[in-house]
Amino acid sequence: MNKALPIMIQGTHSDAGKSVIATGLCRIFAQDGYRTAPFKSQNMSLNSYITVDGKEIGRAQGVQAEAAKTIATADMNPILIKPMSDHTSQIVVNGKPYQNYKAAAYRQEFFELGLQVIKEAYHRLASTYERIVIEGAGSPAEINLNDRELVNMRIAWLTNAPVILVGDINRGGVFASLVGTLQLLEPEDRERVIGVIINKFRGDISLLESGLRWFEEYTGKRVLGVVPYLPNLNIEAEDSVILDSFSHTSKKTNEIDIAVIRLPHISNFTDVDPFLYEKDCHVRYVKEADELGEPDVVILPGTKNTIEDLLFLQKTGFAEAIRALHDAKKSVIVGICGGYQMLGREISDSHQVETALGNANGFGFLPIRTVMMKEKRTTLSTGMAHFADCVVPVEGYEIHMGTTSYEGDVSPFITTKEGFDGCISKDGLLFGTYFHGIFHNDEFRTVFLNSIRKRKGLPAIYERPSMKKVREEAFNQLADCLREHVDINFIYREMERFQSKSLF
Repeated sequence: MNKALPIMIQGTHSDAGKSVIATGLCRIFAQDGYRTAPFKSQNMSLNSYITVDGKEIGRAQGVQAEAAKTIATADMNPILIKPMSDHTSQIVVNGKPYQNYKAAAYRQEFFELGLQVIKEAYHRLASTYERIVIEGAGSPAEINLNDRELVNMRIAWLTNAPVILVGDINRGGVFASLVGTLQLLEPEDRERVIGVIINKFRGDISLLESGLRWFEEYTGKRVLGVVPYLPNLNIEAEDSVILDSFSHTSKKTNEIDIAVIRLPHISNFTDVDPFLYEKDCHVRYVKEADELGEPDVVILPGTKNTIEDLLFLQKTGFAEAIRALHDAKKSVIVGICGGYQMLGREISDSHQVETALGNANGFGFLPIRTVMMKEKRTTLSTGMAHFADCVVPVEGYEIHMGTTSYEGDVSPFITTKEGFDGCISKDGLLFGTYFHGIFHNDEFRTVFLNSIRKRKGLPAIYERPSMKKVREEAFNQLADCLREHVDINFIYREMERFQSKSLF
């Protein structure tokens, strides 16, 4: 059996940069000619990725698979936790929904099964790949959870992986967080840490050097590198905390103002990422109705709890503001997945798939009704989008529990081999779709943005960024940065050293 060499990336806290470092290592190992796979035993995220066989995994692992130049599989993220409310989550096992759990019940009842699922998934990867980049979650020093954790040091021991600890200096207090994390680890776990990476550094490195020397002397752990802050790194973020960095109000300097409603249970927010690379677009996530204004585009994104987020819009004044924009034809309104369902007449959840609230009336803009079903649809999809007198080939992915039926005269938005997806208003100022990733289609995005420019009396722009090229360049940029600032050769040696006592 092939003996894979693993390396594990853990962090002092969430959003320390674990996913980015893991993504860069995936690209480096692939560049060096190794069959490489990412692995995250348990991920909590509402940002999903659909594999070619219709399985659902965390989006970060799908992106890391792309960086590793391999095909994503459910083995790369065998357990995905998708929060539905403050205390309940849907548990996805091996790419398919397994059960909804309260947090305490999940911790008590699922542990043994989860551990077995993780072992089997990792065994399959280890028999196929030469290098495996493992990502932890949160912090390994969460001492209240460590007796039944399934994603940090227990996985390092299970896979016999050396561990790199990542700290975020941009937040401040990086030495305290690194030292504190190390001291809270059990001695045998601390020994498994081969060094640390200080992430998101800005400024003069010479001012940090005395601190680096002190850290190495105090802890006995090597600083493997100081990675600079990369503000224009075009790699999808996994954690919705990134949305806090976006502005909420419109700007006069950009020609197209795109307002994304920040729903409480927002999912797959990366659907709007392509607009971030368009020079004539300004993207903002709005949390309060008075921030909405009169944008050129309003996007209702996906959500893990459609009815509760719809009620949120109605209670906070968002629904009234969006209706006013629609009636006055001020904005183009787009609904994706859950946002699409909200644009219809009614949403019913009699099976309590997402909520116990039952039914809710939607905006009524589109002649559709949605019923939440127990079976989730997860698939890669293709079709032809009908928009602005153009018919454009598109591809995307679907993740939804709802089944939508059409009433009366409907204009399809996308025609597919199975029939059609979504629908569009007669004037083209409102449409909805189940296709996540619709704006990642360069040709469609060009048509869409030019239709907005035409409404504003602006000339068309036909040279738009290629999203595939943007992503490839970002993977290579990240790999180059890590090669320059991190001791990759030391990491290779430690992976080999640990392999001498490998369990596989």
